Amino acid sequence: MKLSVKGPSATRAGGLAAIAVAAWLLPYGLGSYSIHVVNIAIIYALLAIGMGLAMGISGQINLAQVAFFGVGAYTLAILTTDSGYGFWAAAVIAVLATVATGLFVGIPALRMQSHYLGIVTLGLALGFINWITNASVTGGADGISGIPLPTLPGIDLSSEYLYYYLELVVCAFGLGFGLFVVRTSLGRRLRAMRDDSLAAGAMGAEIPLLRMTAFLLASLYGGLAGVLYAGLIRYVAPETFSIGNMFILLAMVIIGGRRSLVGCVVGAVGLTLIREWLSDFSTYAQLGYGVVVVLMVVFAPTGLAGIPSRIREFANRRRRSHTEDRARLRPFQPYEAVETPAAADEPLLEIRSVTKDFRGLRALDDVSLTVRPGEIRGIVGPNGSGKTTLFNVISGFYRATSGQVRFGRRATTTARPYALSLLGVARTFQNLRLFGQLTVRENILVALDRTRTHTIWQYAVWQPGVVRRERQLRRQAQELLERFGLTDFAEAAPGSLPYGIQRRIEIARAMASRPRLLLLDEPAAGLNGEEVQQLARIVRSIRDSGTTVVLIEHNMGLVMSLCERVTVLSSGGVIAEGTPAEVVAAPEVIEAYLGDSAMADVPLPEPAPPQAPAGPTQASASAEASASAEASASAEASASAEASASAEAPASKEATR
Repeated sequence: MKLSVKGPSATRAGGLAAIAVAAWLLPYGLGSYSIHVVNIAIIYALLAIGMGLAMGISGQINLAQVAFFGVGAYTLAILTTDSGYGFWAAAVIAVLATVATGLFVGIPALRMQSHYLGIVTLGLALGFINWITNASVTGGADGISGIPLPTLPGIDLSSEYLYYYLELVVCAFGLGFGLFVVRTSLGRRLRAMRDDSLAAGAMGAEIPLLRMTAFLLASLYGGLAGVLYAGLIRYVAPETFSIGNMFILLAMVIIGGRRSLVGCVVGAVGLTLIREWLSDFSTYAQLGYGVVVVLMVVFAPTGLAGIPSRIREFANRRRRSHTEDRARLRPFQPYEAVETPAAADEPLLEIRSVTKDFRGLRALDDVSLTVRPGEIRGIVGPNGSGKTTLFNVISGFYRATSGQVRFGRRATTTARPYALSLLGVARTFQNLRLFGQLTVRENILVALDRTRTHTIWQYAVWQPGVVRRERQLRRQAQELLERFGLTDFAEAAPGSLPYGIQRRIEIARAMASRPRLLLLDEPAAGLNGEEVQQLARIVRSIRDSGTTVVLIEHNMGLVMSLCERVTVLSSGGVIAEGTPAEVVAAPEVIEAYLGDSAMADVPLPEPAPPQAPAGPTQASASAEASASAEASASAEASASAEASASAEAPASKEATR
């Protein structure tokens, strides 16, 4: 095992060393014009890294990168020629000005996404180009010349050969920093936001701040590139920051691979060199770039950087299938039972007269319920009765039209999903919302990370703290993977795994946030009888660990055997609430949901009462109760299947959720 880990690492280190040596020796084999082209390529590589962080890693469509480039270059030019600043002082101010511009450009990302965000950022880029073309302070169409050279002790940076080394060092640090971000907690949250912003918010990711962070990172690299460009050319003009160059930069990122920073660098350097080679055929070259971009999007959406992995996946498909045959879902390791809090009589969740309207449709109508600590509460009802809408109101995805939601002693009616997650609310989804481009381990790590986005200052000034926290998170993730029996699938993509395993992954991810309240939205959907039994054991253990559980479920056998109290919704309102035996016998429930034919098949066990403080005697009693419930789970599963089949007829008349 150790050899298999060290082998690829040693190979990767050797490859990086070879690339570093080749890059360092490159100028010795180039002429004066060729080194100029290479210098331009490195500047575009910096721009591409920033664009890759915003678009490929964070999923934010950013067509203003060329404007960040221009802000950095023009700020340095104005400060050094008109205000008398030295090059390096002006460079610091220029980068800060670009970052401020990036935060301003990021404001639209708080309210719009997809192509709308692309249109807005493109409009801002056009506005910037129009301003520098017409403003007197920027020299108008003539631009600004006479920018002084940067100075370093003992180094003549007027030589483009020596300037190359300055650019190479900055680009290497920029790439290294970008990779450090991507492979640690901040990068995981950015990638989770890209894959599914709703699920990421439910896991505690502060989506508004993360969107601003994406533009901040893009502008940082844009400002650095602008400073290096102004120092290299010593002249800036509007044509350098045109929309045409913006789309060339976009082509670099797409062709290289927008989800790989190394791919972005390869695309930028390669396309810059090709552009120079085809400079005598510029009209045809522009058409060719467009054709290549379309072909890459259709046939290789992951760009050049993704081709090697696709080839390896194809070549190793048979070997991987054998490996997956040996992989197995290991048994769940129960949590240790904990004492019920002294304030158990105080409600953990209170819903007071909540109404939710969607224009002319009333999805929830004066819904009230109270959930106490240590309880497993079931919420049932026909399709379209408002169950998932209620969960969305509780977890902050919807804001109630009227009424109040309280969690603990806080009013959380208007709280955002990430704020509720940080307070201790976790949830799963009716339709799986795992992060498809992250591994199973990374899905768990996203939820484990409770740090706030404002702590990203550590990435700039205290990287050891980031590394130490990363190691701690990985240890906790490994423990959670072992508890839920997922160690064999830790490095797999969730979408490649069977549905039952994906359901368990989602529950494990929700528990990674260490919640006080867990909302399970149809966790047994799509599971077979054995998997339903395993789910029942997991939910009981979660409750015994001190986490209160509320679940929506159509499997009536599971609900009747698992829940202490059940709330029944129909047409957006509560029609019954009580113990499973009371609810299943209520005439209004039979009429609205179960039906007379299903009534005879629904089991009516007496559920175990909520857990009392887990002393030694009570812990053993809990184990006996759990064992007896599990012994009857097989019969319940078959009965619930018949009940579900009978219930589908009346339920199909309702609108789907």
